[in-house]
Amino acid sequence: MPTPVKMPQLGETVFEGTVARWLKQPGDPVQRQEPLLDITTDKIDTEVPAPAAGFLLKILADEGTTVQVGSVIAYIGDKEEEITEDAEGPGESVASRKEADQPAPSLSAFRRTRAAASDAKPEGRDFVSPVVARISAEHNIDLDEVPGSGRQGRVTKKDLLAYIETRQKQPPTAQPAPGEDELLQPLSNLRRAIAEHMSRSVRTSPHVVTIFEADMTAVVRHRAAQKEAFARKGVNLTFTPYFVAAVAAALREHPTVNSRWTDAGLALSQRIHVGIAAAVAGGLIVPVVRDADELNLQGLARTVNELADRARRGELSPDDVRGGTFTVTNHGTSGSLLGTPIINQPQAAILGVGRISKRAVVNSAGSTSGAPVDPLLPSADDTISIRPMSYLSLAFDHRILDGFGADSFLEDVVEKLENWGA
Repeated sequence: MPTPVKMPQLGETVFEGTVARWLKQPGDPVQRQEPLLDITTDKIDTEVPAPAAGFLLKILADEGTTVQVGSVIAYIGDKEEEITEDAEGPGESVASRKEADQPAPSLSAFRRTRAAASDAKPEGRDFVSPVVARISAEHNIDLDEVPGSGRQGRVTKKDLLAYIETRQKQPPTAQPAPGEDELLQPLSNLRRAIAEHMSRSVRTSPHVVTIFEADMTAVVRHRAAQKEAFARKGVNLTFTPYFVAAVAAALREHPTVNSRWTDAGLALSQRIHVGIAAAVAGGLIVPVVRDADELNLQGLARTVNELADRARRGELSPDDVRGGTFTVTNHGTSGSLLGTPIINQPQAAILGVGRISKRAVVNSAGSTSGAPVDPLLPSADDTISIRPMSYLSLAFDHRILDGFGADSFLEDVVEKLENWGA
């Protein structure tokens, strides 16, 4: 009997995967535990071994296809063996059927709340299966726009896929072919994932950016004094852990910044998981420091180092990049002074950290003569000093935060950095 190859569970919070590349083709011999295909989940590529020896008889999920965990994606068996039943093809797995049996969310969070309040089970267009909810979220589709053919107008998976197919058939914007002086560089899975995620973020959230300047003198002094002590414990003390610590402390005081948007209201996260943007070959990935507010500086430094090293070696798991509630991108490490980062969905905001560099700063001490002086006017009592300064830019979702709330949060981050150790 042929052995089914199923989409593996690649992490506790991973429920689906995309077939990136088949390493074998139908008819090829396969050894048990031999690499069979590559699976992509959240920018992470994972090599999947063959569950049995034999020949790859049939592929059910083509490259680029996204299927749920537990779905059968191929069969392995004897060379002359025939497959008599494909009952568990992609999207029809035991896992997906179990998921369909679970209580499903309603068409919108508002309707969910209303249905719960009346102790009535959602039905008709108020009922949305988990599969339909997931597909609509992936394609950024408002289900109110989809005609439903199910009972009492319920939107079925078939309705949604037909709607997506119709929308995709609309003529795309024409793009010029590469010219004679151009070379076409194929897109990697990572680059495609980044492009899709960033484009969706800009479409979803009305981005606003506010910029503050931080005097990093206290942090620079503390790092200079502690760097050798940390090194003796095997920890490389960079500036990034200081920013993560300041952000985590400020998020406790500003829970709205640690939230995400839903139609029913803001979902305030009770835990603080800070994502750290890390540059890797061919793109960017964001591993997550979980419960960052519960770690001291040494713990943060060690965790940041480990995540960054594993990211560069390509050893992150799908769970390592999921569940972040806020993101920090330290673009200053490459020399950038100022940036306007894009929000990592579905978070409320992202902090961009510019390069720390010496700048001349005016210190206003006020007038010693007793005469009233506007602090913005030049004064003989003003002094100029050289300080290590950094620009901090906060890009935030204007649906969730207004300017005052965003500025208050960023002001607290700056205050914690400028008074480090005080």
